[in-house]
Amino acid sequence: MSERYHPSWEPILKPLLKQDFMRKLSMFVQQERKTSLVFPPENLVFNAFKLTAFEDVKVVILGQDPYHNDGQAHGLSFSVPAGIMLPPSLRNIYAELTTDIPGFVMPQSGDLTAWAKQGVLLLNATLTVRAHQAASHQKKGWEEFTDQIIHTVSQKLDHVVFILWGSYAQKKAALIDDKRHLILRSVHPSPLSVYRGFFGCKHFSKANDYLAAAAKSPINWQV
Repeated sequence: MSERYHPSWEPILKPLLKQDFMRKLSMFVQQERKTSLVFPPENLVFNAFKLTAFEDVKVVILGQDPYHNDGQAHGLSFSVPAGIMLPPSLRNIYAELTTDIPGFVMPQSGDLTAWAKQGVLLLNATLTVRAHQAASHQKKGWEEFTDQIIHTVSQKLDHVVFILWGSYAQKKAALIDDKRHLILRSVHPSPLSVYRGFFGCKHFSKANDYLAAAAKSPINWQV
């Protein structure tokens, strides 16, 4: 399993993965893979931890569930592999970027790997899902795992931007030390809520302003 994440996460993930709740979760997911199609593929479940080294985390963008349609999920919140049609929420994220970041051009690709490699931890609260069944792997242990990740990032790093979109993500603010970090909140970029405050939130420029003030290099949001 260790080759599935960056070595810098080893001191955090290794003890976590040995806990009882994670053993039970692992057995559940393995059983699901025997009887159903599960996304993302097994080698991409920890992709967020593979592409972003722990000490490099500058921004955390928290999602809820992996995408549950064919070919979409690849272990990064809101992201889809190149060649896959842009999901509505990601299209709205890009639309906000075009008004927030000067010169940002609407991308054709939904692959956010370039963000991850710059220190954007694209973390879903639940890291697996049964195909075509949203929320099917919720309350099985993943939330406890990712809550501990969020808390650890908050405790061990400084000047991280936590971007929380929607009521589910905003509840995670309780895990974050807001004196050491910046928490940005808005409604979810889903078409159902995007006009209630996501458009115009300027989270991307606010994140970069905060990073610059902390003497950290800003994120190049162009994909």
